[in-house]
Amino acid sequence: MVRVGVIGAGKWGKNHINAYASLASTGICELVGLADINASAEEIAKEHGILFFRDYRELLKSVDAVSVVVPTDSHYDVVKECLAAGKHVLVEKPITTEAKKSKELVEFAEKKGLLLSVGYLYRYNSAVQELKRIMEEIGKIQYITARYIHSTKPPRKDSGAILNLSIHLIDTLNFIMKDRPDRIFCKKSNLLSEEFEDSATILLDYGRFFANIEVSCCHPEKKRDLWIIASKEKVYVDLLEQSVVRYPLHVGYDMVERKGQREAQLDKKEPLKEELAYFCNAVREKNRSEFKDIINIGREEYYTTRICELCVISAETGKEQTIKFDIESGKELESQ
Repeated sequence: MVRVGVIGAGKWGKNHINAYASLASTGICELVGLADINASAEEIAKEHGILFFRDYRELLKSVDAVSVVVPTDSHYDVVKECLAAGKHVLVEKPITTEAKKSKELVEFAEKKGLLLSVGYLYRYNSAVQELKRIMEEIGKIQYITARYIHSTKPPRKDSGAILNLSIHLIDTLNFIMKDRPDRIFCKKSNLLSEEFEDSATILLDYGRFFANIEVSCCHPEKKRDLWIIASKEKVYVDLLEQSVVRYPLHVGYDMVERKGQREAQLDKKEPLKEELAYFCNAVREKNRSEFKDIINIGREEYYTTRICELCVISAETGKEQTIKFDIESGKELESQ
């Protein structure tokens, strides 16, 4: 059984602990302990009957794998030390604040033969998985729009809306499609802080089509959704409701053909629980010498972080950025 621990007892750290505790009851993992610099977090550990450490290095002695759920600006140092200690790591997104550091961690994990996974929750959302399944059915993509907006809680103080919010949508697009953007343009707004943007609009150019992404910490509505406008169907996906509505619609100069919309019948999942179960199972299989097929998707995480980095550069310079990236080799071929 995989022995797991959690580093960080903030809001999402608590969510990880609760999810692991639920998985432990089914035999998927053993939740060993929690580490946090705040001594008051020991109460959380006591509630679950697990070990507590002020120093996460002490936790590493008792586990096979960890969830790293600390502030973004601490990800690099904590993840690197966990990997150096020979532990598999799931780190909350973004993997780091800089693509260069992300690449370094990815290569270090590969060198050590360890799994380094990033917490892109929406890959485990029923609606996103259904969308991935139907992408070949809806025809040629014309364009995509996506939103990740809210004002339900104060913005994070360790990263801006691009790295904190749009990274989810960029990863979702990477997950559902084989296409990757090669040109990027972004505008951002810094109403609340000179250091971190609170809102941004991103245009990703895929050549054959484009995707427009809106992110904001200042919008009165809370939305996590996207439209896929394709030649045969227009598809609306609500990530919060985990729903997919398909609109068969063909538009031409001679006629418009519209058929009745239909909503997919989906079983809503608990994405975090699904994500952590997948991670634990991957660790277990990785530890079996006869298992050779676990794929470390860390290379793709570098690419996602790099796109966000180029979005910030575009917004700051007012210039379009280009990128060429080979996912198989993990190498960036060209960017400017």
